[in-house]
Amino acid sequence: MAAEFHPPGLPLQWGDQFLLGYEPIDEVHEEFVDLVGQMQRADAASLPTLLDRFAEHLLGHFQMENRWMEETAFPPRQCHMDEHAAVMESVVAVQGLLAQGDIDTCRELVDQLAQWFPKHADQLDSALAHWMFKRRMGGKPVVLRRGVALR
Repeated sequence: MAAEFHPPGLPLQWGDQFLLGYEPIDEVHEEFVDLVGQMQRADAASLPTLLDRFAEHLLGHFQMENRWMEETAFPPRQCHMDEHAAVMESVVAVQGLLAQGDIDTCRELVDQLAQWFPKHADQLDSALAHWMFKRRMGGKPVVLRRGVALR
């Protein structure tokens, strides 16, 4: 089931629609969503600290997923890892701009992250979650989502 499009301007919030069924990924995704939501609601003075926390999270998050993809020879790993690298590069660039007082670019990045995450999780991370779960348990995970309409 595809994650729903996230309307611009609304803070990103964790919910069952983001569950992929592989607990280590779900846990790190919940933290990602929480941090993006905090940045969306933050005042200008709080943004530098939150963006730094987010960059730390992102580094660990992406390193973990990249390591799994490399160690298990996950077939579409290069595309996935390239996307991680591009997002990390953008966050680092915006950290520099924010340090110079560019609040607007930081807010734009945060909104873009809120738009990017559901699609990335649904298309790339779900495949990795299924791959990792199958390696551990021998089959795909069963994911029950409360409050998500069936198509």
